[in-house]
Amino acid sequence: MMQDLAVSASTSALSPIALFLQADIVVKAVMIGLLLASIWTWTIIVSGSMALGRAFRASRGFETDFWKSEDIDKFYEGPGRQDIPAAKVFSAGVAEWRRSVRNGQPVDRDGTRARLANAMAAAAGAEVDRLSDRLNILATVGSVAPFVGLFGTVWGIMRSFTDIAASQNTSLGVVAPGIAEALFATALGLFAAIPAVIAYNRLLHRVSKIEGQLHRFGDAIHMTLSRELERA
Repeated sequence: MMQDLAVSASTSALSPIALFLQADIVVKAVMIGLLLASIWTWTIIVSGSMALGRAFRASRGFETDFWKSEDIDKFYEGPGRQDIPAAKVFSAGVAEWRRSVRNGQPVDRDGTRARLANAMAAAAGAEVDRLSDRLNILATVGSVAPFVGLFGTVWGIMRSFTDIAASQNTSLGVVAPGIAEALFATALGLFAAIPAVIAYNRLLHRVSKIEGQLHRFGDAIHMTLSRELERA
């Protein structure tokens, strides 16, 4: 019975909450920082995944509606005003087209084509930058968090050695709590870093997919407007 109670007490002493409460101020600061980084990471993962999903679906739907339309100007005044990536690229192209063609001056076909390509490429780049705005945070957490956890581990082990030297006792009961606190800091670092790295790679892939979608759509608009130039 007494042995069972001792095992239970030892297990509870090594629980995450107990390890946090037993740690010194430096290791506690490391643990709190890593926990906050993990919460921040998951917030970015969830919100970023939802935003990228909405952007991809909205842009794909916009492209479908564009190819069904028969009048570019009418489409520009309606769905073309939407605040979605594909609409921004389309609006940039049509706005440049209007400035270049509808000013009553002779049309410079090569210059107009170049300006159309640059305008839509710039709009696509701006949308990609906006969608990938917080991915650098995931990359930072993924690369830095393990080292922050390692710092907490090193500090905790140093503290354990100090306690051993002070007590002149190398028994497991003296050594284990400090080592466990130290390793718990490393575990928190990995807990924050692993999801951040996985999410960064996954979300970066989705951003690249949207970027390719926007550039292909921009190229299609460029070809459409280039054919209009030939008729001008």
